Amino acid sequence: MTKTVHPGPRQANGVEEMTIIWDNDIHWMQGSTCSLWSVAHNKVACYECLVEPSPIHLTPLLTSVSLSALAPADTDILFKAENLQKGGAFKIRGATYAVSKLSPAELEKGVITHSSGNHAQALAIAAKANNVKAYIVMPETSAVIKKNATKGYGAEVILSPPLAEDRERVCEEVRQRTGAFFIPPYDHYDIITGQGTVALEMIRQAREMGKPLGALVVQVGGGGLLAGCSIVAKAHNIPIYAAEPELADDCYRGFQSGTRVERVVTSTVADGLRTPVGIRNFKIIKKNVEGVITVSEREIVTAQKLVWERMKMVIEPSAAVGVAVVLFSEKWRSLGISGNVGVVWSGGNVDLDAPMPWTAVRE
Repeated sequence: MTKTVHPGPRQANGVEEMTIIWDNDIHWMQGSTCSLWSVAHNKVACYECLVEPSPIHLTPLLTSVSLSALAPADTDILFKAENLQKGGAFKIRGATYAVSKLSPAELEKGVITHSSGNHAQALAIAAKANNVKAYIVMPETSAVIKKNATKGYGAEVILSPPLAEDRERVCEEVRQRTGAFFIPPYDHYDIITGQGTVALEMIRQAREMGKPLGALVVQVGGGGLLAGCSIVAKAHNIPIYAAEPELADDCYRGFQSGTRVERVVTSTVADGLRTPVGIRNFKIIKKNVEGVITVSEREIVTAQKLVWERMKMVIEPSAAVGVAVVLFSEKWRSLGISGNVGVVWSGGNVDLDAPMPWTAVRE
């Protein structure tokens, strides 16, 4: 086994880092509040934050007797509450790490991205924390709460048509005009790095609760969260499954055919998942994920409503997709998986002035 260690801790925007790279395994030092993962050339690198403060919250891992009772027999669901994360979603993890890797010269020109909302807010927060200008291209169809929150964090918001290729085009136009450094919402190793810490925390927390995870279910849009979590899960020999809306099933189709689907046209209620899986992410997902399970719009909003009602937690439709798989999918039940199953609530940014999704979805 090959191991590479930095000569010593180094400063990155006030956060001291130490890097350990393993070919076929993972390792981390105990006692820190934040672990950041890097992925490159089939290697996993673990970064430990050694100096406070960390901009990333350690979110709770929650349980619900009533929701677990709706799942297959002998299942105990453990919910990772990233809806309580800074910015209301897991995206702050990847954005924070990506910004920390930029040079002073790159930071001086600002950062830019395109996003339907959660990565937009995350990059705006990370940029503001570093006194950096942020340009955010958002689809016109993004939730009002997400657009307003992104502006509230100090970013300049530029609206685009909803298709992925449209926002990428607008983003490139703004990047050329401003010289800002592009930080993609999901298809980048630094982004995968940060997102993978969700699974790392879940595994540690579940073990401390006396409920070691037997499986993970993570929803997929662009795939940064799933890719990062899949690397951590595989290193711990924990099977991981992708959850996806039937109306945005590009990952499912790509997984079945072995070829990435490049375009998604959808109006799924899970607006954060209206995007094709990234190139890097798809390669990682195809290698590490056991399977992709889809759920209907009705199942998604029913799961969302159950979490609101039973657990008093505000999650967005995208965050309910994994819950819907474990509660309602016949495919999931056919796998015969029981025991402790981890599910990620990926975000909680909901437009409270709009009709609740479970009243709007009729199918």
